[in-house]
Amino acid sequence: MARILLIEDEAAIRRVLVKILTEENDSYEVEEAVDGLEGIEKIKDEDYDLVLCDIKMPKMDGVEVLEAIMKIKPEIPVVMISGHGDLDTAVNTMKVGAFDYIAKPPDLNRLLNTVRNALDRKELVVENTRLKKKVSKNFEMVGQSEGIERIKELIEKVAPTDARVLITGQNGTGKELVAHWIHQKSERSKGPMVEVNCAAIPSELIESELFGHVKGAFTSANKDRAGKFEVANGGTIFLDEIGDMSLSAQAKVLRALQENKISRVGSGKDIKVDVRVVAATNKDLKKEIEDKKFREDLYHRLAVILIEVPSLNERREDIPLLIDYFSEKISAEHGSGKKEFTEDALKTLKEYDWRGNIRELRNVVERLIILGGDKITEEDVKLFGSKF
Repeated sequence: MARILLIEDEAAIRRVLVKILTEENDSYEVEEAVDGLEGIEKIKDEDYDLVLCDIKMPKMDGVEVLEAIMKIKPEIPVVMISGHGDLDTAVNTMKVGAFDYIAKPPDLNRLLNTVRNALDRKELVVENTRLKKKVSKNFEMVGQSEGIERIKELIEKVAPTDARVLITGQNGTGKELVAHWIHQKSERSKGPMVEVNCAAIPSELIESELFGHVKGAFTSANKDRAGKFEVANGGTIFLDEIGDMSLSAQAKVLRALQENKISRVGSGKDIKVDVRVVAATNKDLKKEIEDKKFREDLYHRLAVILIEVPSLNERREDIPLLIDYFSEKISAEHGSGKKEFTEDALKTLKEYDWRGNIRELRNVVERLIILGGDKITEEDVKLFGSKF
């Protein structure tokens, strides 16, 4: 059920908009407010998924209403309704924070598309907020080795800026963790952090995923859809495994970085975006450039700051700390008491060849907690800690 608040002083316009919306989708619950003051009181007391707000109203005009909403509940998308003479004002409201605007009399298709897109955006923002709360607890940078301390120092310097960051390292080393720390410690932490695994998305769909599409752009495009760059507006987009991205998608990402503009697949209309880009790869991008698989100009745009995450074999002194951290976390997940590891068990684990890095270490710790005794011994490690 999507709750929509319509703030409009003209009763005839309210009736038309309510009729259009409720007939379009019976899950739309539309409430009305006859002026800005009433609208603000409702927004303070209730939660809405979308606000449609007229610009010219008595007591409190639409721009004032928008500014108030941005202060009390900035996560609610606001679509402005403008008369013929209000178009310049409507465009300016988007700089204040409006999601979009529609003109009077409303064009049916534009109205419905705008409402659907705004509700999609709200859903993503809510989900992102939920995940951010979870992320702040789940993403901790554990370790005191020289390599990790150096990364922590770099993050402290880089995070407050808008500089683009390229994170390199083997699979399982914690590149995603570094990206989350950069976002959480930046001025953009109040905005969304959107993750895209470029290796997991088929090449024919990556452009639609990143930049969105318009209805009819391809066979299954049955409605307009915002891409990840739009969703990340005001925040950070994390392009994981960017070395696996197609050359055509790379060209569009380059344009987004150069001009802060994107265009949806099937549309020639430019959309301005304000996004910080953090990218990661386990590939040698300089070799990929030589092999004509990665654009050199994109590499130089991305690699303003380079952060190389060391492998676990290069930071063995952190293994006891990581084991202690994972033991506490995994035991809590299983609803059991934390298990301790003997010195001999830790010594044996420190000597392993951790080709799968931290991801592999976590799996081994979980296996030992499930299968081992009340206290994890060297014998448990030899019996259950085998990696192959």
